[in-house]
Amino acid sequence: MGVPSLRAAAGALSRACGRWSPRLGPRLLRSPPMAGNVQAPAPVGARLQQDRKARSGWQGGARVWEETEQQAKKLKSSGDEDGEQHRKLPKRKIVLLMAYSGKGYHGMQRNVGSSQFKTIEDDLVSALVRSGCIPENHGEDMRKMSFQRCARTDKGVSAAGQVVSLKVWLIDDILEKINSHLPSHIRILGLKRVTGGFNSKNKCDARTYFYMLPTFAFAHKDRDVQDETYRLTAETLQSVNRLLACYKGTHNFHNFTSQKGPREPSAQRYILDMYCEEPFVREGMEFAVIKVKGQSFMTHQIRKMVGLVVAIVKGYAPESVLARSWGEAKVDVPKAPGLGLVLERVHFEKYNQRFGNDGLHEPLDWAQEEAEVAAFKEQHIYPAIVSTERHERSMAQWLSTLPVHDFSATAHAAAKVPSPLEGSEGDGDSD
Repeated sequence: MGVPSLRAAAGALSRACGRWSPRLGPRLLRSPPMAGNVQAPAPVGARLQQDRKARSGWQGGARVWEETEQQAKKLKSSGDEDGEQHRKLPKRKIVLLMAYSGKGYHGMQRNVGSSQFKTIEDDLVSALVRSGCIPENHGEDMRKMSFQRCARTDKGVSAAGQVVSLKVWLIDDILEKINSHLPSHIRILGLKRVTGGFNSKNKCDARTYFYMLPTFAFAHKDRDVQDETYRLTAETLQSVNRLLACYKGTHNFHNFTSQKGPREPSAQRYILDMYCEEPFVREGMEFAVIKVKGQSFMTHQIRKMVGLVVAIVKGYAPESVLARSWGEAKVDVPKAPGLGLVLERVHFEKYNQRFGNDGLHEPLDWAQEEAEVAAFKEQHIYPAIVSTERHERSMAQWLSTLPVHDFSATAHAAAKVPSPLEGSEGDGDSD
């Protein structure tokens, strides 16, 4: 008997035993019939019909499984392509030049997990995620993108030259895409590559702020505090600048913040320059801008520096209180309103000297962006300050509180534990 005949015989024998089908594969071995329960074998036609039904069900299930597997492979392939595309994009350390109007915001720094107080960084992080610069989990944990700001800004404080450092995917048209998801009063004006270990706060040599205020703040106390017709004289401006120049150098500013004791080394701060510019008129009201440049500033420090000079010029405090405020004695220093304080520029002089001309990195001077910065101030910052002062009269109301301060009294400066609210606000860098 030949091989084909043997295979045919084996197949016939197995089919008879119910163990194997060339199309259906192996079957379960049937138990031998018990005595008394012997059933007649089904006709050959009925068995063939059952085999066809079984074959049809098995093949249908196979088709469903194959289609499901193909769909899963397509989805996985699509997800892999998206992930691979992001992995191929370079993730680099950069800095962003920011400008924003702080009105309506509870400062710059984000308070993760708190939606009660909206901050500038809340809108920024949302725009970074939506534009595809960072993955969503980086928005939830900003440490994953090595995010750092140059300076914290207080509630309502604006900025024309804030700089933040972070790691992003360098997607095409990155600035346009980020700005498309930001409100008009927050703009990204520039982007530059920096070294991998760059930290915008630690690498910052100095910060320049300006404080814009109505000039009637310098009028003598015997004059109406709301006199919008007041115009600053050259003599008064000279007196203001003489007092502001006294801040230059290193002094103990523990009386100009709520977080430092008189003997804490970090209360010592170095002021490079401070002066008042020529006044100008906006909407019938005269304003002036005080500029101050320092290495770093503590919570409320700039506002108190301005407040004390205003109190002296108006005649509420003697000039001697200025030098006395740098001693260990506790001095009552008034704090000017937050409206009008603007972070104008941050400086990276040492970084620029080392890396600015190495052929790989650009100097962080933002000279090409100056026109955009000036335009943003004219369009968003100055109008917000003028309009808010006119409607809320924050400076006029604050001036009316100066008589309650006792500038002659002194007391031992005790350590003060700042409240959570005070600790969350700052003119610049708070330690």
